[in-house]
Amino acid sequence: MNILLAASEVVPYAKTGGLADVAGALPKALARLGHNVRVVMPRYKLEKIEASGERLPDDLAVPFNFGERRVAVYVDRSGEVPVYFIDAPEYFSRAKLYGESDDIERFAFFSRAVLEFAKALGERFDIIHLNDWMTGLIPAYLKTVYAGDPAFATTRTLFAVHNIAFPGLFSPDQLPKLGLPGWIYRPEGGIEFYNLASALKSGLVFSDAISTVSPRYAAEIQTHEFGEKFDGLLRARQIDLFGILNGVDYDEWNPATDRYIAAPYSISDLSGKRECKRDLLRAFGLPEEMDRPLIGCISRLSNQKGFDLILPIASQMLERGVNFVLLGSGEEIYERAFQALRDSRRSQVGVYLGFSNELAHKIEAGADMFLMPSRFEPCGLNQMYSLKYGTVPIVRAAGGLDDTIENFDRATLRGTGFKFMEYDPARLLAKIHEALTIFDEPDQWRALMLNGMRADFSWDASARHYVELYQRLVGVGASATV
Repeated sequence: MNILLAASEVVPYAKTGGLADVAGALPKALARLGHNVRVVMPRYKLEKIEASGERLPDDLAVPFNFGERRVAVYVDRSGEVPVYFIDAPEYFSRAKLYGESDDIERFAFFSRAVLEFAKALGERFDIIHLNDWMTGLIPAYLKTVYAGDPAFATTRTLFAVHNIAFPGLFSPDQLPKLGLPGWIYRPEGGIEFYNLASALKSGLVFSDAISTVSPRYAAEIQTHEFGEKFDGLLRARQIDLFGILNGVDYDEWNPATDRYIAAPYSISDLSGKRECKRDLLRAFGLPEEMDRPLIGCISRLSNQKGFDLILPIASQMLERGVNFVLLGSGEEIYERAFQALRDSRRSQVGVYLGFSNELAHKIEAGADMFLMPSRFEPCGLNQMYSLKYGTVPIVRAAGGLDDTIENFDRATLRGTGFKFMEYDPARLLAKIHEALTIFDEPDQWRALMLNGMRADFSWDASARHYVELYQRLVGVGASATV
C-alpha cells in the first residue's frame, strides 16, 4: 500500500513525547513489511532538521488565509523511509514546537500543506495516517474543500489519538481564515466543543477510523473518567475505534547495543548491568552503594504522571533505604518539591530537571526499578524500555501500563513487574515495599528481571495490526480483525 504519515514531531528530528517515537519507528516497521511509506512534518528551527535533507526543486503552493502561500519542501532520504519537511518559517522557525498563541493557524496551515504535498507527488495514497490534534483538521479538509478532488477519491484516513487530553481548541471565528466552511461548527457531525471549535474533534468526527496507542486506553477514553468529554462521541464511533499497542524500537533501546551506557549486557550475561548502575550513581553524584536498591523515574512532572502520589510517600520510600533518581521537567510545584527533596537527601536523591537522551538511557540501564504510577497513560514507552533493560517497572494499572506489565507472582515466578489499581499513595507505597522484598531475594529478582527482558514489544507485531486496519479501510481483507 501507499501510505503517508503526517505528524507534528518525529524522532530523531523533533520530540516532546511518545508521538515522536511512534512517528519515527512505525513507518520503518511498515516499510520492512513491504509497504511504500512517506513521512511529512514541519521544518522547525532545530539543529537536527536544519542539518538534514535537500530542498526539492519545486515549491509548494498552499491555499490559505484568503490567498496562496508558496513554501519550500525538503526531504531526508538517509533513513529507511523518506521524511519530508514543510518549510514555512513564519509558522515553524521557532524554538518551541507548541505553546504559541497561533498554534491552530500554524497546524491548520501544515494540514493544508500536507494535502497539497500529497497531490504534488502525483500519487494516489491509500492511507493518510494522522496523529493528534495537530493534524486533526486534515479529515475535515478532505470532507469539505477536497471532497470532489480525484486525487483523494480512494484515500482513507486513520486518526491516531496519542493523548485525548489535548483537544486543540480555537475560536470558530477563525474558520474562514483556515479555509473551512462555517457549517462544520455544529455539535452533531461537526467540530463544536463547548462553545469553541476543536481540531481533535475534527479528527474524531471526519476520519474514516480512529486508533489509540493501547487496547486499554481505547476502552478508557469511552468512559466519563478518561474521555475528556469526548466519551459520548467515541462510544458512538466505537465500531471505528481500535486500540493498537505502541512498539519499541529495539535498534535504539537495547542494552546489548546501547551506545550511551557504560557496559553492554544481555539475558545471557547480566554483568554489565552492575557497571551501568555504578555509572548512573556517579552521573548523579550519589555514593556508589551497589547493593542499595536504586529506583529511577523519567517523566513529565505533572499530576497525570502520578507525582501527586510520589511526593506524599517519598520520605517513607527513602527510609526503606532506597536511592532515587529523577529525570524530567514540568509543573513548577513538582520541580521545586523534588529539588528540595534532593537538597535534604543528597546521599540518596538525584534530580536532573530537563531532558537528556543519554541520561535517559543510563537510567533505564542502571536503575533496579522504574517508577511510573500514572493517573492515566495512553500507552507509555518507558515501562517497555525498562523491561528490555531488566529494570523492573512499578506502575499503576492504567492504559498501556496495564496492557504491558504483568504482576509478579513469587510462587510461580511468572510476571514482569508490580502494578496497583487504586489511585492512592498508600497503594503505591505498598507496591514499592513488595518490590523491595523481592529485591532482597536474589534468585527471585533475577527471574523477574529475565521475564521482562524476554518480553517482545517490537514494532513488527504492532505494524502488522496497523496493516490489517489499513486493509480493512481500503476494502482489502475487510474481514480481518484488529
